[in-house]
Amino acid sequence: MTSEEKKSRQTATDKDLPETEEDLKPEQECEEPGEAEKAEEAETQAQTAKEPEEEALNAKYMRLMADFQNFKRRTEKEKSDIYAFANEKIVKELLDVIDNFERALAAGNDGDKFLEGMEMILKQLLSVLERAGVSEIKCLGEDFDPNFHNAVMTEDSTEYESGKVTEVLQKGYILNSRVVRPAMVKVAN
Repeated sequence: MTSEEKKSRQTATDKDLPETEEDLKPEQECEEPGEAEKAEEAETQAQTAKEPEEEALNAKYMRLMADFQNFKRRTEKEKSDIYAFANEKIVKELLDVIDNFERALAAGNDGDKFLEGMEMILKQLLSVLERAGVSEIKCLGEDFDPNFHNAVMTEDSTEYESGKVTEVLQKGYILNSRVVRPAMVKVAN
């Protein structure tokens, strides 16, 4: 054999021998084309079966989140209402004191130093209540509103139209936009 023949034989045998470890591994069995499609179909069906469950869980999660947000808003509102109206009981009791002050001032003599001192105390008390959010309900000459006024009498009046407040018997007050005490009034026929 010539050297050329040896080289050609050697190259032929080299081609038959595996060159790497991957070539040494046994060949994997080839699946039939129908089996691969069946496997893909089964996987797709499994995913579609999971989708309604996932959607139901997502919907449940979203409802729970919405409920939690509503709860959070409601508790914040209740908390702010508690702060805004915590003084309501004490304000109601102080309104009786204010009424008595006003009655005493109405019965006093003009020019009396004692009367002037009482007026100053009343003004100071009213300013403290005003800073706390208390305001007087304006009534005289206004339309009768059952939300703010308590009509105890009606009278014929030439000065006011029908349905207007003609006289205030007891002042009404509002605390932070909530009626603490409605005004007791007379209304024109």
